[in-house]
Amino acid sequence: MTLTSTTPHGSALGAVVLARPWLAAALFIAAAGTGAILGAYFFEFVVGLSPCPLCLQQRTPYYAVIPAALVVAALAWKRAPAPVIRLGLLVLAGLMIWGAGLGVYHAGAEWGFWQGPTTCAQPIAIARNPGDLLRQIQTAKPLADCTVAAWRFLGVSLAGWNVVIATVLAAVALVAASRPRETA
Repeated sequence: MTLTSTTPHGSALGAVVLARPWLAAALFIAAAGTGAILGAYFFEFVVGLSPCPLCLQQRTPYYAVIPAALVVAALAWKRAPAPVIRLGLLVLAGLMIWGAGLGVYHAGAEWGFWQGPTTCAQPIAIARNPGDLLRQIQTAKPLADCTVAAWRFLGVSLAGWNVVIATVLAAVALVAASRPRETA
């Protein structure tokens, strides 16, 4: 049975992607990772929530996984050797496990399970005169507290949602890596 014979012309590419789980997984991870970063930017720049140092750190795995997932997708599209693609998917899973770990640490600090990092306190230089003090006050950027959840949905903070998203993406990569190479 050919998938493209009964599908409209526009969905032929979609049928190819769905028939190739390694390609589909890599593209899904790239798209979802991009959505997560855009969501973080939305909360920062539109809603106005200042990110804490841990929030900014949690973005790093996404900055790495998005281009890596696109490379894995290109390799899968070109039908690179199976071990190469599997290794790429395992790297994607590792990046997302790292992201989930950062989210667990941050969410745990928010719930008071352990102490958050000391980097959540803004360094203060001692002003030598009133003019310097005024400049410091006017130019200081607000630094959010890592131990306080700025926003929650269904009782889960943004750090908690990051754990969910990163765990799902890691699972997608691991499941895809365990699948056999498609034959079509």
